[in-house]
Amino acid sequence: MKAIIPVAGEGTRMRPYTYARPKALLHVAGKPILAHILDKLEEHGIDEVTLIVGHLGDKIEEYVKSCYDFPAHFVEQTERLGIAHALFLAKKFVGAEPLFIVLGDTIFETDLEPVFKGQYTSLGIKEVEDPRRFGIVALEGGFVQRVVEKPEEPETNLALVGMYYIKDPLLLIECIEEMIEQDMKTKGEYQLTDAFEMMIGKGHRITTFGVEHWYDCGKPEALLATNRHLLELRGQDLTLGGSVVQPPVFIEESAVVKSSVIGPHVSVAAGARVQHSILRDSIIGEKAFVSNSMLDKSIVGDNAVIKGSFTRLTIGDMSEVEAL
Repeated sequence: MKAIIPVAGEGTRMRPYTYARPKALLHVAGKPILAHILDKLEEHGIDEVTLIVGHLGDKIEEYVKSCYDFPAHFVEQTERLGIAHALFLAKKFVGAEPLFIVLGDTIFETDLEPVFKGQYTSLGIKEVEDPRRFGIVALEGGFVQRVVEKPEEPETNLALVGMYYIKDPLLLIECIEEMIEQDMKTKGEYQLTDAFEMMIGKGHRITTFGVEHWYDCGKPEALLATNRHLLELRGQDLTLGGSVVQPPVFIEESAVVKSSVIGPHVSVAAGARVQHSILRDSIIGEKAFVSNSMLDKSIVGDNAVIKGSFTRLTIGDMSEVEAL
């Protein structure tokens, strides 16, 4: 089975972290967002992946090629015209076999095997408190009757969570092509929800599957919440000589921690150094240096340097902060 992962967004809500790296490569619970997705796809037998890249796409290509062995294609989306438009750009990599689409900021914990064995196109959904922020589906008799993008007055609270199993990918591409030819945009973009509506109109039957654990990485506070959830599921319980560790945490083997209190809910990436500090509910990026600091609910970018006492800090890559 093939998969397509759109990762062309600029991640504006995650600045300053996304000035120097794409959002898909931000670290959470010990590895980049994209790695959580690709590892899960490998578990389920996906053997070919196409990534739709844009902002800093060369870094995504470099990361995937250096860390994964399966065939990977990279398609650049130079204009942000919507997810449907992104998929259309990758049409040469779409065949008649079923296709799985997952958005590049969607970390999930769910069993996909029953979905992949199903006979229908199926959309991942979850009940949410405010469906106006999402595409939503209306069901009847177990099948999708309507798909609406971010409705002002939602008729259901069943939100699409960015995971789509497509039984007939060629029909999907055909519908997207019709949308583009007719310039059918919603909220200024070619929406995947409109393509699903068109497929239903052509008689294609679509079902849904529930996604119990779905984690948002769209904003800094959401990234920290996702870090907490994932560490609760599979964080480390370890001992470091000379330091106190309060699990769950994730500390890369190449990271150095000295005379510090770490945790709970702290991720320390590869090559980072932490000394004489207290860290809680925070993400420390690759090769960052934190010294004589007390951080809570903080995100420290790659190669950043923190020296001094702070309680909550947001600092991007290659930055330096020192308390006087």
